[in-house]
Amino acid sequence: MRVSIHKHISNPAAFKKQLLVWAQQHREVVFMDSNLYPQEYSSFDCLLAVDAFTSIKTDFHNAFEDLKQYQQTTRDWLFGYLTYDLKNDIEELQSANFDGLEFPDLFFFQPKKTFSLKGNQLEIQYLAMCDDEVEEDYNEILESQKTKVESRANFLINQRISKEDYISKVNSVLDHIHRGDIYEANFCMEFYAEDATINPLEKFEKLNEISQAPLTVFFKNHKQFLLSASPERYIRKIGDQIISQPIKGTSKRFVDKIEDENSKMQLEADPKERAENIMITDLVRNDLSHTAQKGSVKVVELCKIYSFLQVHQMISTITSRLDSQYSPIDVLKTTFPMGSMTGAPKISAMNIIDKLEETKRGLYSGAVGYFTPDGDFDFNVVIRSILYNQEKEYVSFSVGSAITSQSVPEKEYEECLLKAKAMQEVLQ
Repeated sequence: MRVSIHKHISNPAAFKKQLLVWAQQHREVVFMDSNLYPQEYSSFDCLLAVDAFTSIKTDFHNAFEDLKQYQQTTRDWLFGYLTYDLKNDIEELQSANFDGLEFPDLFFFQPKKTFSLKGNQLEIQYLAMCDDEVEEDYNEILESQKTKVESRANFLINQRISKEDYISKVNSVLDHIHRGDIYEANFCMEFYAEDATINPLEKFEKLNEISQAPLTVFFKNHKQFLLSASPERYIRKIGDQIISQPIKGTSKRFVDKIEDENSKMQLEADPKERAENIMITDLVRNDLSHTAQKGSVKVVELCKIYSFLQVHQMISTITSRLDSQYSPIDVLKTTFPMGSMTGAPKISAMNIIDKLEETKRGLYSGAVGYFTPDGDFDFNVVIRSILYNQEKEYVSFSVGSAITSQSVPEKEYEECLLKAKAMQEVLQ
């Protein structure tokens, strides 16, 4: 049972910051911010969940079944993540690469306290066991002030794969494509720092300020942190409607308006970028069809250009109607990992990239999101994100690009560096 209280917030932008500062005292935190980005499928401007009443933490073995039981038993708000390596639960696949972060493969918690902000309206929902704390917490939030901590980078950011090795590995992917093993593969590489101490809140605020992405997340599970400026929605469920919005296609932003518009138009017309996007759109259509009512899978937008502070992106929107015989978890299991982060055909692509990549992806290219009490959900794609294990003093971020038959390895390398720019800037 949850008790729901409504408040009017006169300065939502300031309140969001206070909310996040106040949240830091808790062991488990999920803070989501849409940054007021104009998007059709968002239900709130910001959402915060803190303090686990119950939780589930597991490796990939039987993970989706465990999550299904947990979701069906609690029938409450649940917040958490799915790592990319849950692919090993769905298919006969492995992840043998190096893992410097050591996050669990799956983690969700049922929060004692949630806050949802839309415009000036705040809804607070507390479990009945702690509803007497609402007013005290609310006053604490209004008084929350960020303590000024200027942290200087005391570490060096390393690149896991050198430029030379990257080009050689991309050529290997191209060999597979020319042989007909795959059409496309999303190949990724890690940037990392050891013996690294950062202030997660400060770094998140900096990343969010320079990105202002629509599916931004600050996640904390004790000493494990995700600071995500993701522009990409993996999948959303609203009633029986399912929405997926894969991103494939990236171009630079420019200060000069004419240059910027040219960059956007070139992306829209680029045959390679369009081919990438259409291949993944087709893959997502196929994934959604596993749980869809017959004939309900539709491409609502194809290769539409959306502009963000750092880059222009090509996004397609695919929707379906859920067949009532399937559960919310069935939708995740039949579409995971998202096509934009794997390639096509999916299983062959995952096998190939696992052999060529040098880092276990973990939460990078996984998803963070929530379930509502009535079984709706919304998940992002974990890209443009910094991961931090405070205990191990290990900081990591990864970037990738889609390799197709038209790919030029040097250009793919440049695209990776473009995507890495924001995270590097934040960590300096």
